[in-house]
Amino acid sequence: MAEVDYGTLKKGGFMRQKQKNHFSLRLGVVGGTVTTEQLAAVTEVAKKYGHGYIHLTSRQGIEIPYIKLEDIDAVKEALAEGNIAPGVCGPRVRTVTACQGDTVCPNGCVDTQAIAQELSERYFGRELPHKFKFGVTGCQNNCLKAEENDLGIKGGLRVEWKPDTCIRCGLCEKICRLGAIKIENGKVLIDQDKCNYCGRCFYSCSTDSFLGTKGYIVSFGGLFGNRISQGEVIIPFIEDKEKLFVICDVTLKFFEENAKPGERFKYTLERVGFEKFREAVLEAYEG
Repeated sequence: MAEVDYGTLKKGGFMRQKQKNHFSLRLGVVGGTVTTEQLAAVTEVAKKYGHGYIHLTSRQGIEIPYIKLEDIDAVKEALAEGNIAPGVCGPRVRTVTACQGDTVCPNGCVDTQAIAQELSERYFGRELPHKFKFGVTGCQNNCLKAEENDLGIKGGLRVEWKPDTCIRCGLCEKICRLGAIKIENGKVLIDQDKCNYCGRCFYSCSTDSFLGTKGYIVSFGGLFGNRISQGEVIIPFIEDKEKLFVICDVTLKFFEENAKPGERFKYTLERVGFEKFREAVLEAYEG
């Protein structure tokens, strides 16, 4: 009997269970979105090759437990017919998580699903010294807990007051949770140092008296596991989506070139020095 290459199986999403020659299969899900066609395929596989149930992971993934070693090829075939593939595990870019974003959520400031898809197409499965996680959340409600990821992206709006349509009702001042808006002498004053780009004033204004520029707040080096650490922000607000992906490129390159095998990004930054990384990000952003 041929020796089982457990490392390759894990790389392809098949994680060993306690039960001998049984695997929990992690599927490739981007941004928590699964089509009905994919769900049907998953259901059939779980019924036929598993124990008739699935497990939803903390990172929006789907796992099918109790897949037998001898059924792995048949499972892959059945899933491919439903247009869904196994995910990945181990030292590489993992599944990208995302909330529903501004296409569905009334609080959303950016299209998180589109960003998650692009991140996945560019980076998913890329080999690295250790696992690397992206998380995309649409606004300051932070449903996806962006700062817990190696690289977290949070949507925001940079607002500008439009006096011509404003009726000076005072609602924007009342709903601003950070006290960034004051109305003085008939003018709406926005303290940019206090503003966190949540967009509440923009979405609540009945007379459309704010301009809103979409952008991204990016955090680096977050962790949530044996050690919990909040990612740090370098650039307060990034308006250009292409710049956002340039920064993602630089981050993965920095991790690739500086990390030791088995070292999470946070620990690489601590060992090498966050300032060195900051310089690389700012150079890419300004270049």
